[in-house]
Amino acid sequence: MLTHAAEQPSRLAVRGPGGELTYARLADRIEGAARHLADNGLGPGVTAAIGLADPVDLLIAVLAADLAGATPLVGDHTWDRDRWTTVTAPLPAVPITTPLPAAPIAAPLPATPPMDASLPAAPLAAPLPDPAGPTGRRRARPDDLAWACFSSGSTGRPRAIVRTRASWTGSYHHLNALTGIGPDDVVLVPGPLVSSLYAFAALHTLATGATALLPGRWPGRALADHLAEASVVHLVPHRLPDVLERPGSLRVAVVGGAALAPGARQAAERAGVRVVAYYGATELSFVAADTDGRGLRPFPEAEIEVRGEGPLGEVWVRSPWLAEGYLGAAAGPLRRDEDGWVSVGDVAEPYRAGGVLRVRGRGDGAIQTGGATVVPEDVEEVLRKVPGVADVVVVGSPHPSLGAVVAAVIETPFSESPRRALLEETARGGLDWAQRPRRWYTVPELPRTPTGKPARALVAARLASGDPAIRRLA
Repeated sequence: MLTHAAEQPSRLAVRGPGGELTYARLADRIEGAARHLADNGLGPGVTAAIGLADPVDLLIAVLAADLAGATPLVGDHTWDRDRWTTVTAPLPAVPITTPLPAAPIAAPLPATPPMDASLPAAPLAAPLPDPAGPTGRRRARPDDLAWACFSSGSTGRPRAIVRTRASWTGSYHHLNALTGIGPDDVVLVPGPLVSSLYAFAALHTLATGATALLPGRWPGRALADHLAEASVVHLVPHRLPDVLERPGSLRVAVVGGAALAPGARQAAERAGVRVVAYYGATELSFVAADTDGRGLRPFPEAEIEVRGEGPLGEVWVRSPWLAEGYLGAAAGPLRRDEDGWVSVGDVAEPYRAGGVLRVRGRGDGAIQTGGATVVPEDVEEVLRKVPGVADVVVVGSPHPSLGAVVAAVIETPFSESPRRALLEETARGGLDWAQRPRRWYTVPELPRTPTGKPARALVAARLASGDPAIRRLA
């Protein structure tokens, strides 16, 4: 980013709810904020817990913390002090909940206790070549543990994941080659930067020298205005239809977080938008990509194995893009073997090296019913084809003799719900006996994670608690 500020200072770098900044002005803001942090003792060995509502202010704080030598940890700006304490424990962290000044001020930041010594902090980007800048910084290295972000799956206590600088920055040129993104693009990032999907997109845009449009959340009625200017968008699958209604100047949609809905790629082609879909996880970053609709194939420099016997096995990955682990030795699904392969429990069909990877979902979401194992994503893929189904979540519902039965919760924001007879007919035509839902429910809107994915565990919990908003479909 700093190189682009020197070479193209007047190019627009970011536009957010509060205005826009050129690359030169953005660099000035970051450098001034970094001096403020360093003057207040924030540097190597310190975690900066950043929760700011404005996405441009947040991005400046992230890059300033990096420049000062600290480890930026992005959280939700709506969290209160107790929530931050919960999600950062046992790691004490310095909160940054107001925009950073561009120059030092007298009032100091809170005390800066050291983070876990086993995971030393380090800057995200090389220090500015300015002798008057913050002192005590060392040259940035690719293996610096330089970025931390949260992952919680569908629900539960978020875990802070730490990764090296190169695990993100080293993949930038590969993504550019797959998508054709370059410095002349205007990239819409329509989601909160607390999501690693959107945070990566924003940082990649600046590293490329392009312009980032950062509304900070889904732009709603303003979407058409953004798309009239944007040439690229990063988003999750359930938002793709909204984009395709009025694609504007859009040429590429980079889609991650879940599988594409049936017919989504064909709809994009009709709208003149190329879709580059990818599979990965917060802990794994990029694993596989589908650039042409022929299926997911390994992302450059990634190796994939599907281990286990039978129709489904566990996905294991080895690549330069993997995270190092969880801050504070927090528990999580990430496992690593002695040869450097890792897994987060996702399951897939048997796989041949270099071939198409057919991911079937997260292993810990599987439903055990009457001795059979049902992968919810398999059922959801079939049911999404039914007219009137905006989205669907499939969960296990307790049963006294079968252990669980398959329950489908249909999102129906329309005036009329799809007929149960049609849903059951579709299930009979496309699903095995054990996969077919025995219980059907509707809800006006499914709860979702910050990345936009349906919050499966929260749906299951609400269903179990008898939430009146979830209605039984007669």
